[in-house]
Amino acid sequence: MQPQLSSLGWLGKKVGGQHTGTINLKEGTVQVKGSQIVGGTFVADMASLKNTDLTDADYNAKLVGHLKSDDFFGVEKNPTATFVITSIKPLKGDAAGNNATVTGNLTIKGKTNPLSFPAKVGVKNGVAAASGTATIDRSKYDVKYGSTFFGAAADKAIDDNFTLTFNVIAKADGVAKR
Repeated sequence: MQPQLSSLGWLGKKVGGQHTGTINLKEGTVQVKGSQIVGGTFVADMASLKNTDLTDADYNAKLVGHLKSDDFFGVEKNPTATFVITSIKPLKGDAAGNNATVTGNLTIKGKTNPLSFPAKVGVKNGVAAASGTATIDRSKYDVKYGSTFFGAAADKAIDDNFTLTFNVIAKADGVAKR
């Protein structure tokens, strides 16, 4: 995988607004059979979590610090999050141009849960690429701060679902053949 060419973007919503940011991919591998991606493992560097919508440096730092704390992702004890693909199935007729349903196991804060999402995947000229958006229920990963499910007042509520938008590129020298 080419971490420098790959990207992860996040979006979290709350009552009255939302925040966006990025997380760097630390490493990953993609398994290719013929011209199809058939598997892969991706490791996100949670310490690289950044906010991209707040221009006030103090507020930005406070938000990022809070997201890295045990209230959210507990980055000190859980420096990485991992996604391991278990299957990729063809998807037809998707309005967004996605051609596959990717299924795998996502581990955040030491908790692993299955996750499926539509994506655009392919291999061309020795380069494997995948892009799409996954919706993740943070309450399944013990990320409970501000969740109405766990008793937060509605006006302080943070949506239990957040999205990760990804664009992963892997060149042939970094692709394990099966």
